[in-house]
Amino acid sequence: MLSFAYPWLALLAPLPALAYWLAPAYAPRRPALRAPFFATLARLTEASPGGRGGVEPGGLRRFLVPGLSWLLVLAALARPQWTLPPIHQDRPTRDLLLLVDLSASMDTPDFTDAAGARVSRLVAAKQALDDFLARRQGDRVGVVVFGDAPFPLVPFTADLGLARELLGEMQVGVAGPRTAFGDAIGLGLNLFSTSTAPAKTIIALTDGNDTASRVPLAEAAQAARDRGVVIHTVAVGDPAAAGEDKLDEAALRQVAEITGGGFYRAMDRAQLAQIYARLDQIETRRVDSVSFRPKVELYWAPLAGLLLLSMPAQALRLLRRPRRRAQEAVS
Repeated sequence: MLSFAYPWLALLAPLPALAYWLAPAYAPRRPALRAPFFATLARLTEASPGGRGGVEPGGLRRFLVPGLSWLLVLAALARPQWTLPPIHQDRPTRDLLLLVDLSASMDTPDFTDAAGARVSRLVAAKQALDDFLARRQGDRVGVVVFGDAPFPLVPFTADLGLARELLGEMQVGVAGPRTAFGDAIGLGLNLFSTSTAPAKTIIALTDGNDTASRVPLAEAAQAARDRGVVIHTVAVGDPAAAGEDKLDEAALRQVAEITGGGFYRAMDRAQLAQIYARLDQIETRRVDSVSFRPKVELYWAPLAGLLLLSMPAQALRLLRRPRRRAQEAVS
């Protein structure tokens, strides 16, 4: 469908005619000859007398090329556009943030891999997270790792391949040996501050007691709820452990309940995989369908028409000029 971006420019079409009718006529001063047969001479030469006694050859034909040129210029300035069929796109409506504990206890080899070999908690978590992210097409994903302090590993991105690659390179202890879970939630909320997605979710995986945070877990969870962020907590530690390795299930359950999320306990790799499969069902991908109609600019078409019209007209005018001069010399 053809349309114009600035159709109001069509109101300028009669502007040259108004200028011709309203502006004073231009009459060059040159010697003139009084002739009693002037009307007969004008009729024989097919010229029309001007308003001040001059002769204007050509009549209305001399306005044809300038008039058409003016209309083509206006058509180009109005930006003609050809509207194509609508294109539909799915836009992500959720930002998903993963909080991954890298404290020293995550190196405990009490999980098994698919081959039955003993692996650390972090290795099992990375395998489960990789499978989980492989199914998150359409979401923006970010990753925060924490130990003594939290650090952003992956900012929110739709490039899930990058997120999976960086998750695979995580190592135990790079963020410190202790656990600052509350501070990690606080950093996650700061990352969400620039998010425009209507749905915001945090999935936190930890195996230790929060002993290094400056922000209490309950306060961090309350701040998350106030900002509309849902937190799911996944516990992979040993509830019977003591000290730094002790798992505070009550605190993790409280964080999930405050924000409207769920609390999950994983004692082995199979349970961890089942948890992420369950989270994948709960956090189903929601998209906002956006449609737009692309437009192709066609301003070049009237410009090309102007070129094809004006160049032959100018060439014809230049060819007629020597012939006219020759006729004037003979007469």
